[in-house]
Amino acid sequence: MSQQKQGVLPYQAIQKMIAAGQIRSDIPIPDPQIQPASLDLRLGTKAWRVRASFLPAAAGIEAKLKDFSTHEIDLTDGAVLEKGCVYLVLLQETLNLPSHINAVANAKSSTGRLDLFTRLITSNAIEFDRIDAGYSGPLYAEISPRSFSVLARPGMRLNQIRFRAGQVVLNDTELVALDEAQGLVDSEAHIDNGLGFSVDLSPRQNGIVGYRAKPHTGLIDLDKLNHYPVAEFWEPVLAPDGRIILDPGAFYILISREAVHIPPDCAAEMAPYLAMVGEFRVHYAGFFDPGFGNESAGGKGSRGVLEVRCHEAPFVLEHGQIVGRLVYERMTEVPKVLYGADLGSNYQGQGLKLSKHFQKP
Repeated sequence: MSQQKQGVLPYQAIQKMIAAGQIRSDIPIPDPQIQPASLDLRLGTKAWRVRASFLPAAAGIEAKLKDFSTHEIDLTDGAVLEKGCVYLVLLQETLNLPSHINAVANAKSSTGRLDLFTRLITSNAIEFDRIDAGYSGPLYAEISPRSFSVLARPGMRLNQIRFRAGQVVLNDTELVALDEAQGLVDSEAHIDNGLGFSVDLSPRQNGIVGYRAKPHTGLIDLDKLNHYPVAEFWEPVLAPDGRIILDPGAFYILISREAVHIPPDCAAEMAPYLAMVGEFRVHYAGFFDPGFGNESAGGKGSRGVLEVRCHEAPFVLEHGQIVGRLVYERMTEVPKVLYGADLGSNYQGQGLKLSKHFQKP
């Protein structure tokens, strides 16, 4: 791994970081935990119910837990994380980063689609999901189930971490050139501080344009895949006139109008929510790996699933409305494994798709 290379570190570089002790765990880290441009993080056995979300800053995590923890929880045999509550879980992985490597974290796709609000915290963090270059110490996941209570166990992977060296973001000029060379979307690209994407609310054969989480549901065991009936947890969203009204506090699964392509030498991340686009948040899980969209029909990309939560006021969302943007990042080198082709990824070539815990139609 050359210190001269700038960009996101790929699969093979993460393998070397593990071998060098820059990423550590008492329980060995298996290769399937390593993604093309990120590393999945595993829940440990120790958790705390806390009265409120917090950032430890200079006081440190132990002092904050003393102030805000209501009780400690042992996840060894599984434990229920209740909807509407906030938990802090010590992760199995720890870091000892080199001085030129920083990191950023995000929820995994299935985590976001379950409306599990999950963020990474370090010992003296002043920001969520951001790890300074040279950080050495433990990692914690803040977990707040928003729509469904869940059963969690040690080893479950709810969030992921991406490692970066130097300048990684492609500017708009570079993005335009990349789109002209490879075609980043299956339509005209809207490039302005990243690649804009819009929502698809066009009527389909069955009329369904999305799903809305039901307010009172049963428990979801995160280990059970293709298990839960969709109708017990979700209600279909219809948009016969090409628009819907988002209700404050409600959680929706929608889909992008554009099919997106991430070239093998790039990664991407959904940009943070911007208030100017409306009273809603459009994602929890924001990482797009190299190779996303490369193998869908016709090679024209895969559509992005949008995890939408409305805020203070009802908001009208219309077909084709810009709802967010993707920031493309250069890789230090092409990963040895790519999303979809080498990993059998769950969401490659996806359409409107709920998390893998729900029964397929």
